[in-house]
Amino acid sequence: MERIPAFILVILYFISTEVACNGYTHINNNVQSERRALIDFKSGLTDPNNRLSSWKGNNYCYWHGIGCENGTGFVVSINLRNPYPIENDIPYPPENEYGNQIYMNLSGVISPSLIKLKYLKYLDLSFNSFKAIPIPQFFGSMKNLIYLNLSHCGFIGEIPSNLGNLSNLQYLDFSSKYTYHNDFGYSSDLFIKNIEWMTSLVSLKHLSANNVNFSMVGSQWIEVLNKLPMLIELHLDDCSLFGSIPSPSFVNFTSLSVIVISSNEFNSTFPEWLLNVSSLVSIDMSLNILHGRIPLGLGELPNLQHLDLYGNYLEGSISQLLRKSWKKIEFLNLCENDLHGSIPSSIGNFCNLQYLDLNNNNLNGSLPKIIYGTETCNSKSPLPNLRALYLFGNQLMGKLSNWLGELKNLEQLDLSHNQLQGSIPNLIGNLSNLHSLNLRNNQLSGTLTEQHFWKLSNLEYLYIDSNSFRLDVSSNWTPPFQLRYLFMGSCHIGPTFPAWLQSQKDLQYLDLSNASISSSIPNWFWNISSNLEYLILSHNQLQGKLPNSNIGEFLPNLYFLSFSGNGITGTIPDSIGHLTSLGVIDFSSNTLTGSIPSTINNCFSLNVLDLGNNNLSGMIPKSLDQLQQLKSLHLNHNKLSGELPSSLRNLTGLDILDLSYNNLSGQIPAWIGTAFPNLVILNLRSNMFSGRLPSLLSNLSSLHVLDLAQNNLMGEIPVTLVELKAMDQDHNMSISSLYDNRSSYRYEERLIVITKGLTLEYTRTLSLVVSIDLSDNNLSGEFPEGITKLFGLMLLNLSMNHIIGRIPESISKLRQLSSLDLSSNKLFSSIPSSMSLLSSLGYLNLSNNNFSDKIPFIGQMSTFTESAFVGNPNLCGAPLVKKCQDEGKDKSVEDKIDSGFVDQWFYLSIGLGFAVGILVPYFV
Repeated sequence: MERIPAFILVILYFISTEVACNGYTHINNNVQSERRALIDFKSGLTDPNNRLSSWKGNNYCYWHGIGCENGTGFVVSINLRNPYPIENDIPYPPENEYGNQIYMNLSGVISPSLIKLKYLKYLDLSFNSFKAIPIPQFFGSMKNLIYLNLSHCGFIGEIPSNLGNLSNLQYLDFSSKYTYHNDFGYSSDLFIKNIEWMTSLVSLKHLSANNVNFSMVGSQWIEVLNKLPMLIELHLDDCSLFGSIPSPSFVNFTSLSVIVISSNEFNSTFPEWLLNVSSLVSIDMSLNILHGRIPLGLGELPNLQHLDLYGNYLEGSISQLLRKSWKKIEFLNLCENDLHGSIPSSIGNFCNLQYLDLNNNNLNGSLPKIIYGTETCNSKSPLPNLRALYLFGNQLMGKLSNWLGELKNLEQLDLSHNQLQGSIPNLIGNLSNLHSLNLRNNQLSGTLTEQHFWKLSNLEYLYIDSNSFRLDVSSNWTPPFQLRYLFMGSCHIGPTFPAWLQSQKDLQYLDLSNASISSSIPNWFWNISSNLEYLILSHNQLQGKLPNSNIGEFLPNLYFLSFSGNGITGTIPDSIGHLTSLGVIDFSSNTLTGSIPSTINNCFSLNVLDLGNNNLSGMIPKSLDQLQQLKSLHLNHNKLSGELPSSLRNLTGLDILDLSYNNLSGQIPAWIGTAFPNLVILNLRSNMFSGRLPSLLSNLSSLHVLDLAQNNLMGEIPVTLVELKAMDQDHNMSISSLYDNRSSYRYEERLIVITKGLTLEYTRTLSLVVSIDLSDNNLSGEFPEGITKLFGLMLLNLSMNHIIGRIPESISKLRQLSSLDLSSNKLFSSIPSSMSLLSSLGYLNLSNNNFSDKIPFIGQMSTFTESAFVGNPNLCGAPLVKKCQDEGKDKSVEDKIDSGFVDQWFYLSIGLGFAVGILVPYFV
């Protein structure tokens, strides 16, 4: 909750309900008029939760939200602010007896009867739901108002300019509830066309207009607001302001304490005129397009406590910036800019600093070995008030400094994604207030002992993955903490399963991947935490079987489950179907046997099912069609048999279908081309599919990878393949990442591609692959010229078929092509000279065909060796040993010409060498 400014408390003091009228006060005609005005006001409101149930009887001064003047009974305040607004920093509303949340919103129509409340000074209707109605014009007639809060009420339209009549107003907040997206970008329900009327608000101290559209105001906003000499706080967050931040002709902000102009589109340097406003306590210009240097003078503002410049393009030396005095600074956020340099030791002089965020800049060098300031701050420990330190996403090197373990009040420490080396100091274990420790993605190493954790009783988030730590604790160790998130991937924890995990009953995320664990999973583990959502034990040497017990009963919230790359045996238990919240199942690269259980269709939320690289057998269950949320299906490298069940066509959201390296048979069904409009990868390689290629495959407009190699397909390649729209782009289109909608933690897609004679696994660069592989089938007919219109194609393999005809000259249009294999076919005629223009081509195999005539050994074609052309008896010329018939005659002519050039260059080089030998010593 925001801290209430002192001047508002003064206002409330004079109009508080403590001076309300009582039952003995004589109710004259004026008072009766006040009551009728309130009743009329109530009659226009919709109050589903009976917030105004007390509004009955004559003593309206005791009604909920009403404050009266002592003795007279005049209404001076109405406070109907929603007590449970839906905001990130506000607790969720309470529940009624049926478990439904009570939102306490008032809505309806605001009656103009409020004008009759002549003495009304305070009106707060914030966080209610007056949707689709404008702010009432009559508010501009309530001239005694000192405080008016209409924020987050759902009003629409233009802010009425007659609010400028409220010359007594000290507090005005008409912030909009939210912005929405339209065809032209982000917009707001409320807007201002002309801001001149604000110059009449001569008493205004607080102005909030967050999320109100100011785009029509232009740059005059600063000159207008500069005319408000009493203004203390200005809040214009996300107001569609743009361009430069103008400098007022004369700086009149003598009382300005808070300025918030974040989340706009200001494209300018930092407004240096603010350095002349010595009263400033808080500046927030985050999430704009500010550029240029951060003025060093900011560090000399005598009252500045809060500075937020996050998410701009500002530059500067961090060592110079932090050497300024920053006398009162408590909150300093400079993250996601272009700052450089190393952090100076003088940072220890920031005695009041509570929050420091420098993440995602270009900081380098090592952390200071020591920091100064214990004497300045009159403290035995450095930075005695620091609670949050964020330095992640830089290029920091060197070792962790011991002073990090002396920050006694530190709650958040994030040094992740740097290049830090060495071990973690034992003193880190002294940080008894530490709530989150993130050191992931560095080059840290060494042994972690119980001493590193011995006082971390408040630790809930621990990220030390992607380093090279070794954990050495006793078998009966009980940690002092209760973790929610534990990421220890790539740490050496094994060989036994860590028994200390039994004590962690609040775990939500657990990642022990690549942790050198080679034992079986103990039975107690499945009952470790009913809160567990993410469980990642991949790339260990785990043994044994998955439990047959109802693990869904113990892990009801599990969403991400990965045991990939282990030695787990046995069958997939039927109880997997009880994990109904699962979004990702990854059991790939184990030695699982048996069939795919039909109960898996109960996992209705499943996005990813990866059972590849096991020994599963039987048929693909027809019931998989119940997985309507499925986007990625990997059943590759198993022993599955039978035909593709037609029920798979119901999985219309599939992005990736990989059934390669199985024993599947029958024809490739035509419905594949119509059922999966979003399919990016179709891999049916190395099965026993037969028949013709369905022409409807051309309907797969999102397809990047088509791999049907090593089957028994026959007939001609459909000319309709030219209609594969995602392949006809001359630039790479990104495959949408399969992110969990509740977290950024990601399942990493992977695909085996045979290219350039090698077997390659693509993971993070998978989006760069655009490929067609129809090799090792019984395809016939002529080379499909339409393929040359797929301008984005990178890999093309039609080898080991019975394709005839010529390579078309238009193949030169495939400028992205990096691998071309047409070997072992029946292609004939000459190799088109246009192939020399394929500048990206790195692998070529035209062997074992019937090509003839001279090889066009120029351009890119001159980079290939003899092996690319062997097995073509009628080919001649380099790089083959076989000479073409007219090559000798041409060679003799070339030799004569070359000889003449040699003679001329021989004598010329002698002359040049003589001249250089004389002149060079004079220039050295």
